[in-house]
Amino acid sequence: MFDFETTLSGIDYKIRQLIEQNNRLKQDIARLTENNEELTEKIKSQENIIIDLKQENEIIKLRNTLVQKGDSAEIKLKINQMIRNIDKSLMLLTKVD
Repeated sequence: MFDFETTLSGIDYKIRQLIEQNNRLKQDIARLTENNEELTEKIKSQENIIIDLKQENEIIKLRNTLVQKGDSAEIKLKINQMIRNIDKSLMLLTKVD
């Protein structure tokens, strides 16, 4: 009888340990999932910044090219066209988010 009670209490103790470990692991999974979502959002934000900077770089390159060629009216038209394209892209990006 004594061996049976000892074995039973040992099994009970191990079950409680497994339950505690399971709860800790569930908390870790929840924390890591939340962290993953935050990092995914950060990546999306950084990708949008990269797109904006690339477009800005294109405008600067275009402006420098056009300035070297002359004709300020044409330069203004090209720059305005690029700005409209950027605005459209930004609107599309904000709709996606």
